[in-house]
Amino acid sequence: MKLRNKLTLVFVLLTAMLQLLAFFLIFHFARQYTEKEFYLRLHQRATIAAQTFLEEDEMNIDIYEEIRNIHLQTLPGEKEVIYPFDMQDNPLDPKIERKLPEGFIEKIIRNEYAETKVGDTYYTGLFYHDNEGDFIVVLSARDLYGVGKLVNLRKILVICFFVSLIITWLLGRYLALHALSPISKIVHQVNAISATNLHLRLDEGKSNDEISELAVTFNNMLDRLETSFELQSNFVNNASHELRNPLTAILGQIEVALNKERPAASYISLLKGIESEALRLDTLVNGLLRLAQTDYDNKGLLVTPIRVDEVLVEIKKGINTANPENQIHLDFKDLPENECGLIVMGNRQLLEVAFHNILDNACKFSDNQEVKVRLLANADHLHILISDKGIGIPPNELKSIYEPFFRGSNARGIEGFGFGLPLAYRIVKMHHGQLRVTSQVGKGTIVKIIIPNQEKATKKS
Repeated sequence: MKLRNKLTLVFVLLTAMLQLLAFFLIFHFARQYTEKEFYLRLHQRATIAAQTFLEEDEMNIDIYEEIRNIHLQTLPGEKEVIYPFDMQDNPLDPKIERKLPEGFIEKIIRNEYAETKVGDTYYTGLFYHDNEGDFIVVLSARDLYGVGKLVNLRKILVICFFVSLIITWLLGRYLALHALSPISKIVHQVNAISATNLHLRLDEGKSNDEISELAVTFNNMLDRLETSFELQSNFVNNASHELRNPLTAILGQIEVALNKERPAASYISLLKGIESEALRLDTLVNGLLRLAQTDYDNKGLLVTPIRVDEVLVEIKKGINTANPENQIHLDFKDLPENECGLIVMGNRQLLEVAFHNILDNACKFSDNQEVKVRLLANADHLHILISDKGIGIPPNELKSIYEPFFRGSNARGIEGFGFGLPLAYRIVKMHHGQLRVTSQVGKGTIVKIIIPNQEKATKKS
């Protein structure tokens, strides 16, 4: 069932329930009022009858008949009976008592007034005190006029109920269509968007209602998708370009070597060139594989306790071997007294790759100037601050440094592929950490890594 039909049905059902309750109350109170009004008429007639027959100086029988027939009008099935009653002798005939509703006489004697209904006949009784003695006056009649009014009222309410259901259904249908028309418009606009026109956006409207919020949410999602598609496209283009360069160089040198016979020294030179390009290609492929590995979650990732200061010392030794001219200084003077604050839960190999990439970049882009590595710890996290005095990153390019193959405009002449920092960023993120970069052109860059320590990671798991 479509949503518009569900909304219409719910609207009709709720309205029908409210109308049923309202109509029931109307009929109930109308019936109570009709009965109360009829009992009042019977009481008045019983009083007049008692005064007519028992008060000899009030009025005579002929006058009473004139009042009842002309002015009061005789009620359908009207009967009036006056019984003399003596509390001591109790002269009331049992046959007479049997003609009245059960317990009616006792109620009249006890309360000096009683009223009841048997079937469609109403009874009113008075205990009348007169100078000639005590009397019980009973008057009964049927309220055909009141019953007719109630029947007509019931018919009117039933007709109004069904007519109102039809009107409510039409109104509910209109309101549902009107309320859901913006959603239908959004559906139509979303169906028109595909991978070839991700630049299109939904009309957010001028109001601040839920429909506008839905359109804004869709547009934000489309922004993320468009950015993701652009990054993926740029990644493929850049990867293809970077892979094509060493392959082209290798094929070119092989073609030169096979073109004609050459001296051994020439072949050795060509092979060294091929080896250099092959090593460059190997580095690129390994980097791409590691980058692809971080695109997946950490399911199946080997996680062990890692002492970060020891990892940094080992990376420093490796960089010393590959780049003896580096000036990396490890600052461990603020280490916590409890060594547990230096331990994180993670994959040692991946964290080594992340730290190595950041330190290697710091040395490379600062031309082996001083690089400081400071290690801090608090109750829940470990902070690694890596600062250099390199060329820095232009402010308008900071937002793009985590994109694979991105190269700063002031770093095009420096060797590299542009996926060292993006890889480090993804590795840190996999370990539930944060990587923040602040930089000034010509003054240097500060990379801050925040990783939950072992105690924090254990609480999360």
